[in-house]
Amino acid sequence: MTRKVFIKTFGCQMNEYDSNRIYDSLKNINFEKTDNQYEADCFILNTCHIRDKAKEKVYHEVGRVKKIYSHKKKPIMVIAGCVAQAENEEMFKREPYIDVVIGPQSYHKINNLLKNRLEIKKTEVTEIDTIDKFKHFDNIKNDSNKISSFLTIQEGCDKFCHFCVVPFTRGPEYSRSFKKIISEAEQLISNGVKEITLLGQNVNAYSYNENSKNYRLSNLIMELEKISELKRIRYTTSHPVDMTDDLIDCYSSSKKLMPFLHLPIQSGSNKVLKLMNRKHNVEQYIDVYDKLIKINPNIKFSSDFIVSYPGEERKDFEDTLNLIKKIKFINSFSFIFSPRPGTKAGDFEIINKELSKQKLIEIQKLLFGYQLETNKSFVGKKVKVLIENTMKDQKKLFGRNKYLNSVITEGAENYVGHLVDVLIESCNQNTLFGKINNYNSEAA
Repeated sequence: MTRKVFIKTFGCQMNEYDSNRIYDSLKNINFEKTDNQYEADCFILNTCHIRDKAKEKVYHEVGRVKKIYSHKKKPIMVIAGCVAQAENEEMFKREPYIDVVIGPQSYHKINNLLKNRLEIKKTEVTEIDTIDKFKHFDNIKNDSNKISSFLTIQEGCDKFCHFCVVPFTRGPEYSRSFKKIISEAEQLISNGVKEITLLGQNVNAYSYNENSKNYRLSNLIMELEKISELKRIRYTTSHPVDMTDDLIDCYSSSKKLMPFLHLPIQSGSNKVLKLMNRKHNVEQYIDVYDKLIKINPNIKFSSDFIVSYPGEERKDFEDTLNLIKKIKFINSFSFIFSPRPGTKAGDFEIINKELSKQKLIEIQKLLFGYQLETNKSFVGKKVKVLIENTMKDQKKLFGRNKYLNSVITEGAENYVGHLVDVLIESCNQNTLFGKINNYNSEAA
Protein backbone atom coordinates (compact mmCIF):
# COMPACT_ATOMS: atom_id res chain seq x y z
CA MET A 1 0.00 0.00 0.00
CA THR A 2 1.40 3.41 -1.02
CA ARG A 3 1.08 6.29 1.41
CA LYS A 4 1.66 10.01 0.83
CA VAL A 5 4.15 12.16 2.74
CA PHE A 6 4.29 15.97 2.86
CA ILE A 7 7.28 17.86 4.27
CA LYS A 8 7.20 21.52 5.25
CA THR A 9 10.75 22.83 5.49
CA PHE A 10 11.96 25.77 7.55
CA GLY A 11 15.33 27.51 7.72
CA CYS A 12 18.57 26.83 5.94
CA GLN A 13 19.54 25.20 2.65
CA MET A 14 20.74 22.13 4.52
CA ASN A 15 17.22 21.55 5.80
CA GLU A 16 15.99 21.72 2.21
CA TYR A 17 18.62 19.16 1.20
CA ASP A 18 17.69 16.94 4.17
CA SER A 19 14.00 17.09 3.27
CA ASN A 20 14.72 15.93 -0.26
CA ARG A 21 16.83 13.04 1.07
CA ILE A 22 14.04 12.06 3.49
CA TYR A 23 11.70 11.82 0.51
CA ASP A 24 14.27 9.62 -1.25
CA SER A 25 14.56 7.36 1.81
CA LEU A 26 10.82 6.97 2.41
CA LYS A 27 10.28 5.70 -1.12
CA ASN A 28 11.78 2.44 0.10
CA ILE A 29 8.84 1.89 2.47
CA ASN A 30 6.17 2.93 -0.05
CA PHE A 31 5.73 6.56 0.94
CA GLU A 32 5.49 8.88 -2.07
CA LYS A 33 5.98 12.65 -2.07
CA THR A 34 2.94 14.90 -2.29
CA ASP A 35 2.86 18.68 -2.67
CA ASN A 36 -0.70 18.75 -1.35
CA GLN A 37 -0.62 19.22 2.43
CA TYR A 38 -4.31 18.31 2.65
CA GLU A 39 -3.88 14.69 1.54
CA ALA A 40 -0.90 13.46 3.55
CA ASP A 41 -0.70 10.17 5.43
CA CYS A 42 2.49 11.51 7.03
CA PHE A 43 3.10 15.21 7.75
CA ILE A 44 6.69 16.20 8.54
CA LEU A 45 7.84 19.58 9.87
CA ASN A 46 11.58 19.95 9.23
CA THR A 47 12.39 22.68 11.72
CA CYS A 48 15.04 25.36 12.31
CA HIS A 49 16.19 26.61 15.72
CA ILE A 50 18.28 29.59 14.64
CA ARG A 51 15.75 32.39 14.94
CA ASP A 52 13.65 33.70 17.80
CA LYS A 53 10.52 31.82 18.92
CA ALA A 54 11.32 28.84 16.68
CA LYS A 55 9.81 26.41 19.19
CA GLU A 56 6.53 28.32 19.40
CA LYS A 57 6.28 28.44 15.60
CA VAL A 58 6.48 24.64 15.52
CA TYR A 59 3.58 24.23 17.96
CA HIS A 60 1.61 26.79 15.96
CA GLU A 61 2.20 24.70 12.83
CA VAL A 62 1.10 21.52 14.62
CA GLY A 63 -2.10 23.31 15.64
CA ARG A 64 -2.68 24.28 12.03
CA VAL A 65 -2.25 20.66 10.91
CA LYS A 66 -4.73 19.55 13.59
CA LYS A 67 -7.32 21.90 12.10
CA ILE A 68 -6.66 20.68 8.55
CA TYR A 69 -7.22 17.07 9.60
CA SER A 70 -9.92 17.65 12.21
CA HIS A 71 -12.48 15.84 10.04
CA LYS A 72 -10.05 13.50 8.29
CA LYS A 73 -7.87 10.58 9.25
CA LYS A 74 -4.98 11.88 11.36
CA PRO A 75 -1.59 11.78 9.57
CA ILE A 76 1.55 10.55 11.28
CA MET A 77 2.85 13.83 12.74
CA VAL A 78 6.65 14.04 12.63
CA ILE A 79 8.81 16.85 14.04
CA ALA A 80 12.28 16.75 12.48
CA GLY A 81 15.25 19.09 12.43
CA CYS A 82 16.95 21.29 15.00
CA VAL A 83 13.93 22.11 17.18
CA ALA A 84 13.32 18.38 17.48
CA GLN A 85 16.95 17.90 18.51
CA ALA A 86 16.76 20.66 21.11
CA GLU A 87 13.36 19.78 22.61
CA ASN A 88 13.28 15.97 22.07
CA GLU A 89 10.76 14.04 24.23
CA GLU A 90 9.43 17.22 25.88
CA MET A 91 7.47 17.76 22.66
CA PHE A 92 5.26 14.74 23.38
CA LYS A 93 4.34 16.16 26.77
CA ARG A 94 3.31 19.53 25.39
CA GLU A 95 1.58 18.27 22.23
CA PRO A 96 0.22 14.68 22.22
CA TYR A 97 -0.71 15.09 18.53
CA ILE A 98 2.99 14.57 17.71
CA ASP A 99 3.93 10.96 16.91
CA VAL A 100 7.63 11.03 16.03
CA VAL A 101 10.46 13.38 17.06
CA ILE A 102 13.71 12.95 15.13
CA GLY A 103 16.90 15.03 15.16
CA PRO A 104 18.84 15.91 12.00
CA GLN A 105 21.63 13.41 12.64
CA SER A 106 19.19 10.49 12.97
CA TYR A 107 17.40 10.62 9.61
CA HIS A 108 18.81 7.25 8.64
CA LYS A 109 16.36 5.81 11.19
CA ILE A 110 13.24 7.51 9.85
CA ASN A 111 12.03 4.51 7.80
CA ASN A 112 11.95 2.27 10.86
CA LEU A 113 10.39 5.00 12.99
CA LEU A 114 7.47 5.40 10.59
CA LYS A 115 6.99 1.65 10.36
CA ASN A 116 6.93 1.50 14.17
CA ARG A 117 4.42 4.33 14.30
CA LEU A 118 2.13 2.39 11.99
CA GLU A 119 2.18 -0.18 14.80
CA ILE A 120 1.03 2.52 17.28
CA LYS A 121 4.35 3.39 18.91
CA LYS A 122 5.40 6.96 19.60
CA THR A 123 9.14 7.45 19.18
CA GLU A 124 11.84 10.04 19.85
CA VAL A 125 15.34 9.69 18.37
CA THR A 126 17.84 12.53 18.79
CA GLU A 127 21.23 10.85 19.03
CA ILE A 128 24.10 12.51 17.16
CA ASP A 129 24.93 9.75 14.69
CA THR A 130 26.31 11.52 11.63
CA ILE A 131 28.45 8.65 10.31
CA ASP A 132 25.57 6.17 10.08
CA LYS A 133 23.31 8.87 8.68
CA PHE A 134 25.62 9.47 5.72
CA LYS A 135 26.19 5.72 5.22
CA HIS A 136 22.42 5.30 4.94
CA PHE A 137 21.90 8.08 2.39
CA ASP A 138 25.03 7.16 0.41
CA ASN A 139 23.17 4.00 -0.60
CA ILE A 140 19.99 5.81 -1.67
CA LYS A 141 19.74 7.56 -5.04
CA ASN A 142 19.34 11.32 -4.88
CA ASP A 143 16.41 11.96 -7.21
CA SER A 144 16.64 15.76 -7.16
CA ASN A 145 16.33 17.06 -10.72
CA LYS A 146 16.16 20.78 -10.07
CA ILE A 147 18.42 22.78 -12.36
CA SER A 148 20.14 24.19 -9.26
CA SER A 149 20.51 21.66 -6.43
CA PHE A 150 22.13 21.44 -3.02
CA LEU A 151 24.66 18.81 -1.98
CA THR A 152 25.74 18.44 1.65
CA ILE A 153 29.45 17.75 2.07
CA GLN A 154 29.94 18.60 5.75
CA GLU A 155 27.79 18.89 8.86
CA GLY A 156 28.23 20.14 12.40
CA CYS A 157 30.37 22.82 13.96
CA ASP A 158 33.33 22.96 16.36
CA LYS A 159 33.49 26.76 16.57
CA PHE A 160 31.03 27.25 19.49
CA CYS A 161 30.14 30.87 18.83
CA HIS A 162 28.39 31.96 22.01
CA PHE A 163 25.13 32.87 20.26
CA CYS A 164 24.80 29.74 18.11
CA VAL A 165 22.89 26.52 18.76
CA VAL A 166 24.28 24.56 15.79
CA PRO A 167 26.98 22.61 17.70
CA PHE A 168 24.23 21.31 20.00
CA THR A 169 21.68 20.46 17.30
CA ARG A 170 24.00 19.25 14.51
CA GLY A 171 26.92 17.95 16.56
CA PRO A 172 30.67 18.21 15.88
CA GLU A 173 32.16 18.86 12.44
CA TYR A 174 32.05 15.83 10.18
CA SER A 175 33.11 15.63 6.53
CA ARG A 176 31.71 13.12 4.04
CA SER A 177 33.78 10.86 1.83
CA PHE A 178 35.27 12.68 -1.15
CA LYS A 179 34.36 9.83 -3.51
CA LYS A 180 30.78 9.63 -2.21
CA ILE A 181 30.30 13.36 -2.73
CA ILE A 182 31.58 13.19 -6.31
CA SER A 183 29.39 10.13 -6.93
CA GLU A 184 26.30 11.96 -5.67
CA ALA A 185 27.21 15.01 -7.76
CA GLU A 186 27.47 12.83 -10.87
CA GLN A 187 24.09 11.35 -10.00
CA LEU A 188 22.55 14.80 -9.72
CA ILE A 189 24.08 15.88 -13.02
CA SER A 190 22.69 12.76 -14.73
CA ASN A 191 19.28 13.89 -13.41
CA GLY A 192 19.69 17.16 -15.31
CA VAL A 193 21.22 19.37 -12.60
CA LYS A 194 23.36 22.19 -14.03
CA GLU A 195 24.40 24.00 -10.85
CA ILE A 196 25.48 22.49 -7.53
CA THR A 197 25.76 24.36 -4.24
CA LEU A 198 27.97 22.50 -1.77
CA LEU A 199 26.58 22.77 1.75
CA GLY A 200 27.95 22.66 5.27
CA GLN A 201 27.51 24.41 8.58
CA ASN A 202 31.20 25.29 8.07
CA VAL A 203 31.51 24.19 4.47
CA ASN A 204 35.07 25.44 4.03
CA ALA A 205 36.16 23.38 7.05
CA TYR A 206 35.63 20.29 4.85
CA SER A 207 38.52 17.87 5.38
CA TYR A 208 38.58 14.19 4.45
CA ASN A 209 41.56 11.83 4.55
CA GLU A 210 41.59 9.00 2.03
CA ASN A 211 44.51 6.92 0.72
CA SER A 212 47.03 9.12 2.54
CA LYS A 213 45.64 12.26 0.91
CA ASN A 214 43.75 15.05 2.62
CA TYR A 215 40.91 16.40 0.50
CA ARG A 216 39.71 19.95 1.03
CA LEU A 217 36.87 22.02 -0.42
CA SER A 218 39.26 23.24 -3.11
CA ASN A 219 39.79 19.63 -4.26
CA LEU A 220 36.05 19.09 -4.54
CA ILE A 221 35.63 22.26 -6.58
CA MET A 222 38.40 21.37 -9.02
CA GLU A 223 37.11 17.79 -9.39
CA LEU A 224 33.60 19.05 -10.16
CA GLU A 225 35.15 21.51 -12.60
CA LYS A 226 36.01 18.54 -14.86
CA ILE A 227 32.37 17.50 -15.39
CA SER A 228 31.36 19.12 -18.67
CA GLU A 229 27.59 18.98 -18.08
CA LEU A 230 27.93 20.95 -14.83
CA LYS A 231 27.81 24.68 -15.54
CA ARG A 232 28.14 26.34 -12.14
CA ILE A 233 29.55 25.63 -8.66
CA ARG A 234 28.73 27.45 -5.41
CA TYR A 235 29.21 26.72 -1.71
CA THR A 236 27.81 27.97 1.60
CA THR A 237 28.15 28.73 4.51
CA SER A 238 31.77 29.70 5.11
CA HIS A 239 33.68 30.70 8.21
CA PRO A 240 36.42 33.36 7.84
CA VAL A 241 38.91 31.21 9.81
CA ASP A 242 38.70 28.46 7.18
CA MET A 243 39.23 30.62 4.07
CA THR A 244 42.54 28.97 3.21
CA ASP A 245 44.80 30.06 0.36
CA ASP A 246 44.09 26.91 -1.69
CA LEU A 247 40.37 27.78 -1.60
CA ILE A 248 41.03 31.42 -2.43
CA ASP A 249 43.11 30.28 -5.43
CA CYS A 250 40.03 28.51 -6.83
CA TYR A 251 38.56 31.91 -7.65
CA SER A 252 41.33 32.22 -10.23
CA SER A 253 41.78 28.63 -11.40
CA SER A 254 38.13 27.56 -11.63
CA LYS A 255 35.90 28.78 -14.46
CA LYS A 256 32.75 27.29 -12.92
CA LEU A 257 33.07 28.57 -9.34
CA MET A 258 30.84 31.63 -9.17
CA PRO A 259 32.52 34.91 -8.08
CA PHE A 260 30.15 35.39 -5.15
CA LEU A 261 30.93 34.52 -1.53
CA HIS A 262 28.66 34.49 1.49
CA LEU A 263 31.13 35.08 4.33
CA PRO A 264 29.44 35.85 7.68
CA ILE A 265 31.25 38.24 9.99
CA GLN A 266 28.36 39.11 12.42
CA SER A 267 29.98 42.33 13.65
CA GLY A 268 32.55 44.90 12.52
CA SER A 269 33.81 45.35 16.09
CA ASN A 270 36.73 43.30 17.42
CA LYS A 271 35.37 43.70 20.93
CA VAL A 272 32.01 42.21 19.96
CA LEU A 273 33.63 39.45 17.87
CA LYS A 274 35.60 38.43 20.96
CA LEU A 275 32.44 38.46 23.07
CA MET A 276 30.82 36.25 20.43
CA ASN A 277 33.80 33.85 20.45
CA ARG A 278 34.08 34.16 16.67
CA LYS A 279 37.80 33.21 16.65
CA HIS A 280 38.73 35.89 14.11
CA ASN A 281 39.02 39.65 14.11
CA VAL A 282 38.07 42.34 11.60
CA GLU A 283 41.63 42.64 10.29
CA GLN A 284 41.74 38.92 9.44
CA TYR A 285 38.39 39.21 7.68
CA ILE A 286 39.59 42.17 5.61
CA ASP A 287 42.79 40.26 4.78
CA VAL A 288 40.67 37.47 3.27
CA TYR A 289 38.63 40.08 1.39
CA ASP A 290 41.78 41.74 0.03
CA LYS A 291 43.25 38.40 -1.13
CA LEU A 292 40.05 37.49 -2.96
CA ILE A 293 39.69 40.89 -4.64
CA LYS A 294 43.32 40.74 -5.75
CA ILE A 295 42.94 37.28 -7.26
CA ASN A 296 39.52 38.02 -8.81
CA PRO A 297 38.44 41.69 -9.00
CA ASN A 298 34.92 40.63 -10.06
CA ILE A 299 34.09 38.82 -6.82
CA LYS A 300 31.25 40.18 -4.66
CA PHE A 301 30.28 39.42 -1.06
CA SER A 302 27.32 38.93 1.23
CA SER A 303 27.35 38.43 4.99
CA ASP A 304 25.38 38.03 8.23
CA PHE A 305 25.09 40.67 10.95
CA ILE A 306 23.79 40.46 14.51
CA VAL A 307 22.62 43.79 15.91
CA SER A 308 22.66 44.60 19.64
CA TYR A 309 24.71 41.63 20.78
CA PRO A 310 25.12 41.95 24.58
CA GLY A 311 28.00 44.34 25.22
CA GLU A 312 27.67 46.19 21.91
CA GLU A 313 27.98 49.96 22.29
CA ARG A 314 27.39 52.70 19.73
CA LYS A 315 31.06 52.74 18.70
CA ASP A 316 30.93 48.98 18.04
CA PHE A 317 27.83 49.43 15.90
CA GLU A 318 29.50 52.24 13.95
CA ASP A 319 32.49 49.94 13.34
CA THR A 320 30.03 47.51 11.71
CA LEU A 321 28.57 50.27 9.55
CA ASN A 322 32.09 51.28 8.47
CA LEU A 323 32.92 47.70 7.48
CA ILE A 324 29.75 47.54 5.37
CA LYS A 325 30.72 50.80 3.67
CA LYS A 326 34.18 49.41 2.89
CA ILE A 327 33.06 46.08 1.39
CA LYS A 328 29.63 47.10 0.01
CA PHE A 329 27.98 43.72 0.55
CA ILE A 330 25.45 43.07 -2.21
CA ASN A 331 23.01 40.86 -0.28
CA SER A 332 23.15 40.27 3.46
CA PHE A 333 21.08 39.09 6.40
CA SER A 334 20.73 41.16 9.57
CA PHE A 335 18.92 40.37 12.80
CA ILE A 336 18.55 41.65 16.34
CA PHE A 337 20.25 39.32 18.82
CA SER A 338 17.90 36.76 20.30
CA PRO A 339 19.18 34.29 22.93
CA ARG A 340 19.11 30.58 22.15
CA PRO A 341 18.61 28.30 25.18
CA GLY A 342 21.66 26.19 25.94
CA THR A 343 24.15 28.56 24.36
CA LYS A 344 26.72 30.66 26.24
CA ALA A 345 24.76 33.81 25.35
CA GLY A 346 21.43 32.24 26.28
CA ASP A 347 21.20 34.09 29.58
CA PHE A 348 22.83 37.37 28.55
CA GLU A 349 21.01 40.61 29.24
CA ILE A 350 19.25 41.93 26.14
CA ILE A 351 19.92 45.50 24.99
CA ASN A 352 16.96 47.91 24.92
CA LYS A 353 14.45 46.62 22.34
CA GLU A 354 13.51 50.01 20.89
CA LEU A 355 17.16 50.97 20.51
CA SER A 356 17.82 47.60 18.86
CA LYS A 357 15.00 48.15 16.37
CA GLN A 358 16.39 51.56 15.46
CA LYS A 359 19.84 50.06 14.89
CA LEU A 360 18.37 47.29 12.73
CA ILE A 361 16.57 49.87 10.59
CA GLU A 362 19.82 51.82 10.25
CA ILE A 363 21.94 48.84 9.22
CA GLN A 364 19.31 47.49 6.83
CA LYS A 365 18.94 50.88 5.14
CA LEU A 366 22.67 50.77 4.41
CA LEU A 367 22.69 47.11 3.31
CA PHE A 368 19.57 47.44 1.16
CA GLY A 369 21.03 50.58 -0.40
CA TYR A 370 24.07 48.66 -1.65
CA GLN A 371 21.83 45.82 -2.79
CA LEU A 372 19.71 48.19 -4.90
CA GLU A 373 22.80 50.03 -6.15
CA THR A 374 24.25 46.72 -7.34
CA ASN A 375 21.02 45.75 -9.10
CA LYS A 376 20.83 49.15 -10.83
CA SER A 377 24.37 48.63 -12.14
CA PHE A 378 23.10 45.73 -14.27
CA VAL A 379 20.37 47.76 -16.02
CA GLY A 380 21.16 48.20 -19.70
CA LYS A 381 23.72 45.39 -19.65
CA LYS A 382 23.71 41.76 -20.73
CA VAL A 383 24.17 39.21 -17.94
CA LYS A 384 24.51 35.45 -18.13
CA VAL A 385 21.59 33.74 -16.46
CA LEU A 386 21.00 30.08 -15.67
CA ILE A 387 17.27 29.55 -16.28
CA GLU A 388 15.99 27.37 -13.41
CA ASN A 389 12.24 27.09 -14.00
CA THR A 390 9.07 28.54 -15.40
CA MET A 391 7.18 30.72 -12.94
CA LYS A 392 3.84 29.47 -11.66
CA ASP A 393 0.81 31.16 -13.23
CA GLN A 394 3.06 33.37 -15.37
CA LYS A 395 4.45 33.03 -18.85
CA LYS A 396 7.87 33.98 -17.56
CA LEU A 397 11.14 32.31 -16.64
CA PHE A 398 13.14 32.49 -13.43
CA GLY A 399 16.90 32.24 -13.19
CA ARG A 400 19.96 33.69 -11.46
CA ASN A 401 23.09 35.46 -12.56
CA LYS A 402 26.56 34.60 -11.29
CA TYR A 403 26.05 36.78 -8.19
CA LEU A 404 22.88 34.88 -7.21
CA ASN A 405 20.62 37.80 -8.16
CA SER A 406 17.11 36.69 -9.10
CA VAL A 407 16.29 37.35 -12.76
CA ILE A 408 12.83 37.24 -14.39
CA THR A 409 12.51 37.19 -18.16
CA GLU A 410 10.01 36.19 -20.79
CA GLY A 411 10.70 33.04 -22.75
CA ALA A 412 9.67 29.52 -23.66
CA GLU A 413 10.00 26.50 -21.37
CA ASN A 414 12.75 25.00 -23.55
CA TYR A 415 15.13 27.65 -22.16
CA VAL A 416 15.03 25.93 -18.74
CA GLY A 417 18.40 24.42 -17.87
CA HIS A 418 20.33 26.65 -20.25
CA LEU A 419 22.71 29.53 -19.70
CA VAL A 420 21.52 32.51 -21.72
CA ASP A 421 22.34 36.17 -22.12
CA VAL A 422 19.63 38.40 -20.69
CA LEU A 423 19.49 42.13 -21.36
CA ILE A 424 18.45 43.72 -18.05
CA GLU A 425 15.78 46.40 -18.59
CA SER A 426 14.75 47.24 -15.00
CA CYS A 427 15.15 46.16 -11.40
CA ASN A 428 13.99 46.53 -7.84
CA GLN A 429 15.84 45.79 -4.61
CA ASN A 430 15.49 42.02 -4.96
CA THR A 431 15.06 41.20 -8.65
CA LEU A 432 16.36 41.97 -12.13
CA PHE A 433 13.94 42.06 -15.09
CA GLY A 434 14.95 41.65 -18.72
CA LYS A 435 14.65 39.82 -22.01
CA ILE A 436 16.67 36.99 -23.50
CA ASN A 437 19.25 38.47 -25.82
CA ASN A 438 21.18 35.40 -26.90
CA TYR A 439 20.00 31.80 -26.47
CA ASN A 440 23.15 30.06 -27.72
CA SER A 441 25.37 31.13 -24.84
CA GLU A 442 26.54 28.29 -22.58
CA ALA A 443 29.60 29.83 -20.86
CA ALA A 444 29.15 30.26 -17.09
